Amino acid sequence: MAERALLAAVFAQVAMTFALLVWLGRARAVSAARREVELADVALSSDAWPDRIKQIANSFANQFELPVLFYVAALLAIVTRQADGIAAGLAWAFVALRMVHAYIHVTHNHVIRRFQMYVAGFAMLAALWLYLAVRLLASPGLA
Repeated sequence: MAERALLAAVFAQVAMTFALLVWLGRARAVSAARREVELADVALSSDAWPDRIKQIANSFANQFELPVLFYVAALLAIVTRQADGIAAGLAWAFVALRMVHAYIHVTHNHVIRRFQMYVAGFAMLAALWLYLAVRLLASPGLA
């Protein structure tokens, strides 16, 4: 049961990442069609995109920072059979905070609020890693 809850958190994080990618692709296509940017100007750098598109792109890119450590922790918990209610709860807390972080990032982008959500998500991820480390290093099956 806990493994499924942990996997569901992973799938939710992946779904958000895919949603941001689709949104970004559509926004860029619309912007290019409206000639808000010349494609030659974005061939080597994203600097020429309008700020709104940079905002979405930054949120998408951010999904490959802390979440990478989340994916590894989730996989480690499942493979080592350490997935339990606590690990799943920490995973879901992380994902929920990442969703709030992304929402802030792509809406009003209030930097202090966004940073608070980032730190809170980091705290959940750090707690998950600490929890797994203690359980794994204390496990009698570890050689």
